[in-house]
Amino acid sequence: METSEHRWLNDTEMRAWAGFLETYQLLHRLVDRQLRDDGEVTQVQYEILTRLNESPGRRLRMTELADRMVCSRSGLTYQVTQLEKAGLLWRQTDAQDERGVLAILTDAGRQVLDRTAPGHLATVRGGFLDVLTEEQIAQLADIFDTARAHLGGIDGLCYGTTAGAKRPAGPPE
Repeated sequence: METSEHRWLNDTEMRAWAGFLETYQLLHRLVDRQLRDDGEVTQVQYEILTRLNESPGRRLRMTELADRMVCSRSGLTYQVTQLEKAGLLWRQTDAQDERGVLAILTDAGRQVLDRTAPGHLATVRGGFLDVLTEEQIAQLADIFDTARAHLGGIDGLCYGTTAGAKRPAGPPE
């Protein structure tokens, strides 16, 4: 029953929402298990290493890294500290702006990516993409682009974005 206060989900909407949640949780567990087994890193840590690897000089300012991630600045700092303790990256004051700190991928971090990337790709494909048609994948990409753009526009919700869209910079580090 729909009232002016609540717009309940219909059966199809509930199936879509519940399916999204369960699929996300199962896929996240599968990917996380593979990354821990192959590289002893979590999914968030793998994303940090990947973003550094894809950046010029394999380095990014912490604020820029946070803007590219969907995690809080304090959460990012914690993960970067764990990766630094493991020798997979290191931090250094930005010579061009002493207020900034750079996160820099180490050779050991690059080796973790080299070791985990093939299994990661196989896990994402085998656990998700290969069971869909090209048309379904294109539809999902469009759906998630729309949802991400909407959610990214909600003040205070996003700390960054995984799609590379420009987000306002946060406070200085």
